[in-house]
Amino acid sequence: MKPEIARFLAAVMATAFLAGCASSAPPLPPSLELPIPVNDLRAVRKGDKVYLSWTVPTQTSDHQSIRRPGPTLICRGAEPGLSQCGTPAGVVPAPAATEKASSKRNATPPKKTTTVYTDTLPALPGVRPTDKITYAVDVLNQNKRSAGLSNQVRVPLLPAVPPPSDFRAEVTANGVRMNWTCPPALPEQSGGTQYHLRIYRRLEGSPTDVEAAEPNLVDCSGPPVLDPTFEWEKTYDYRAAVVTIVSEGGKPAIEIEGEDTPSVKVFTHDVFPPAVPSGLQAVFSGAGQPPFIDLVWSPDTDADLAGYDVYRHEPGGQAVKLNSEPVKTPAYRDRGVQPRKSYFYSVSAVDVRGNESTRSDEANETVP
Repeated sequence: MKPEIARFLAAVMATAFLAGCASSAPPLPPSLELPIPVNDLRAVRKGDKVYLSWTVPTQTSDHQSIRRPGPTLICRGAEPGLSQCGTPAGVVPAPAATEKASSKRNATPPKKTTTVYTDTLPALPGVRPTDKITYAVDVLNQNKRSAGLSNQVRVPLLPAVPPPSDFRAEVTANGVRMNWTCPPALPEQSGGTQYHLRIYRRLEGSPTDVEAAEPNLVDCSGPPVLDPTFEWEKTYDYRAAVVTIVSEGGKPAIEIEGEDTPSVKVFTHDVFPPAVPSGLQAVFSGAGQPPFIDLVWSPDTDADLAGYDVYRHEPGGQAVKLNSEPVKTPAYRDRGVQPRKSYFYSVSAVDVRGNESTRSDEANETVP
């Protein structure tokens, strides 16, 4: 073999060997299948229930997709920081196994989901207003092993106050008026603890609650609460819950909302007329010009006022409305008068839904 050919074949073999070395990689170590600990645990308390929610882990601690998920333990303890779960307060069963989970490190993780768990607070004796309980979750693999507890959340332990009974709501001209019977076991308010009644309103078809009022229950048998912020001709659900507010250093530190009253449905149908106009005066004028009578009266302050109707009659006659459209200002000029006749006037107020007030006291004037 010629030297040139030998050198060429050696170079080709060396290149192939180096290419083979570059394409190989050390084998991946076996995955321990330990789910990444939850880091977004949240807790909301309502009455004696605690609603926990978190995002379900989709990857292991070595960045692989979870193929064999296990159950999730609900951990609960009195200490500020939990070092281990101990006896769980509850267990969430394992989700369905991922059939085609990839073992590649850079594989796209599956879509994340949220789990919600409801826990009932234990009844503990001698609870102080500022006592709290700690929650965490521990996500296990199929072999009941985990990479550690989740972030931890603290929840007040103070018992919630039950809702008032006979909560009711009715439509009045000035707003929706709400009343109730005091809770049967309302504790006495102290300097650091207060009790409010939080009243919610929800428009029919809407998923959102609006806080309509929050009176202090220091005088539970006080006057009814009025909600003037609704819209007419709408349907609403009203409900209420007692809120315990514990203050530290003069500032609210803990807030515990109790269970709700049954909701009350209210249709805000406006059948309420505006206030009756007052102060009506009639004054003749017409020297040197066709005669007329000017009317003036005190303005009506109703927010939904559309205007006024003006009525006139002669002695012994029937009152007739003079205007075809509501009069927008508290004044009117009657040009349809004749000499040597007397006229009697009254005025009513009309709102935007056509509700008309009773007529005002009459004012009269005579055309010379």
